[in-house]
Amino acid sequence: MTAREAAAGSTDERPSTGSRLLSRRDVAFLLYEWLDVGRLADRSQYRGHSRETFDDVLALYEAIAADHFAGHNRKGDAFEPSVHGGRVRLIPEVAGALAAYTSAGLLACQVGGPPRPRELPYVIAQAGFAWVQAANIASAAYLLLTAANANLILAHGSPAQVERYVPALESGRWFGTMCLSEPHAGSSLGDLTTRAEPQVDGTYRVFGDKCWISAGDHELTDNIVHLVLARVPGAAPGVKGLSLFIVPKVVVGLDGQLHGPNDVTLVGLIHKMGYRGATNTLLNFGGGRVEPGGKPGAVGELVGEEGRGLAYMFSMMNEARICVGAGAAALGYTGYLKSLEYARTRIQGRRAQEKDPAGPPVPIIEHPDVRAMLLAQKAYVEGALALVLYGALLADERDTNPDPRTRRRAGLLLDVLTPIVKSWPSQWCLRANSLAIQVHGGSGYARDYDVEQHYRDNRLNAIHEGTHGIQALDLLGRKMTMAHGAGFDALCDAIQGTCKRAVAAGGEMARFGAELWAVLGELGEVTRTVAAAGDKEVALANATVYLEVSGHVVVGWMWLEQMLVAGDRPGAFYAGKRQAARYFFTRELPTVGPQLQVLRAMDRLALDMRREWF
Repeated sequence: MTAREAAAGSTDERPSTGSRLLSRRDVAFLLYEWLDVGRLADRSQYRGHSRETFDDVLALYEAIAADHFAGHNRKGDAFEPSVHGGRVRLIPEVAGALAAYTSAGLLACQVGGPPRPRELPYVIAQAGFAWVQAANIASAAYLLLTAANANLILAHGSPAQVERYVPALESGRWFGTMCLSEPHAGSSLGDLTTRAEPQVDGTYRVFGDKCWISAGDHELTDNIVHLVLARVPGAAPGVKGLSLFIVPKVVVGLDGQLHGPNDVTLVGLIHKMGYRGATNTLLNFGGGRVEPGGKPGAVGELVGEEGRGLAYMFSMMNEARICVGAGAAALGYTGYLKSLEYARTRIQGRRAQEKDPAGPPVPIIEHPDVRAMLLAQKAYVEGALALVLYGALLADERDTNPDPRTRRRAGLLLDVLTPIVKSWPSQWCLRANSLAIQVHGGSGYARDYDVEQHYRDNRLNAIHEGTHGIQALDLLGRKMTMAHGAGFDALCDAIQGTCKRAVAAGGEMARFGAELWAVLGELGEVTRTVAAAGDKEVALANATVYLEVSGHVVVGWMWLEQMLVAGDRPGAFYAGKRQAARYFFTRELPTVGPQLQVLRAMDRLALDMRREWF
């Protein structure tokens, strides 16, 4: 059943749990009032769709998230995966939730792009999947990785590989992973040593160890399709010598049928502070499980050309980075909604102006400090969700817009924004989760409430798919200077366009527009200074500060865009949007000033700190 067919049978009855995951009203505002995604239905790729079908699919995502994923989130955290007799054991609810998702056709909605159009716009699929991530980030990980795995094979695999693997992946019969890190190398991919030896039949035999492999072993599906970076004999050193291989847990024949276990062994499970319901594994390839013919090594198939593995893998990693940012935003959002509900219902204390100690206590939302924490959360999580959905829309524009210039501009913008889409929500929605715990007070760190788990889960997103430092190096070292700065120029043009509209609107929007324009100008000046610096090491030592400044400028842009749409419209929803924008421009954007000073000075504190001084 496709998502469209499943949605046609859905109703407007939505479980109450859904309202504590994301705000349906905010999602609709971002998609339709701001991004105007309804216009995508006019494109040939999405003919037959309309806002009505988009809403039906979003309602289906929400219902499945609430009915099948949210209920076992805490149980999966309490009862982690374990190994018994060499086999991974999970709580049974995981399989049921994933089956409900895949049978509704929602996994297939996440697969597509050149050369094969998606069934659903990426921005709609990303918005829908955010409900699932808010409900249960651990179980959602299996789906995220499988969709990204299928999309990589679709983009870079041979027609035969696409035929053998993609239908099984998008239907959920098989799940997928990405295998990059190795115990000795971590994120230093140029130091990977896993090797792949070519065979006369055109396959390769893969040997090596891979670690931190999310969803790397389980019995949820008939097969697990690993995408593995490895070196062929004589490969160049560093990342230029890496090739990419499809190495399934169970060997897949040319006929697409399963032909027995591959030489892929689960060495052990890694137990993390969050995402505890998803397996995280250390895998060995080619270490002893021999196929019936007796030849050692894990059977693998080369994807594309030798030596281009990292370039291919980046298409999967970039998709995963957007999804990690979306997951961070979703976890921050659900934590905010739950702390908001708690603040509205928890009766404690009296208003400051209440002189009678015998007077009735009030909900804690009446206390100014609690309101301040809730307002900060609102600014962080709604800004982050806007950023994620804007990035997803750029992917749609890059892939489907009929105008080649618009497609190129969207691609440049998305390239520049990807490190920010991944990192800003991971940092600031974690801050929102911390504030959600604080709103709960002593109850916040008790496991009777969800917010402590959301914090632990979200803490991983600052590391998943590359740490803040790696994203900072990518942003400053590559993205801002690529194509002679064309990506950064496109970003500046887009932000300036919004600032001009805000200035023309007058009032406080004009003031905010002028402030953002000024800070953007300072960022441009610093970018040119850093790019022209002769000491690359000093520049990169300040890259994380640069990432944080850029992120705040971009999210300030997101808030100015939302404020322009809200305008002077009446009602609590729009008033809340305006107030959250005011908070960001009053409390958050000014914090980049001292950071810009650090960047101008090309600070050497970390570089000049000697090892023996620590």
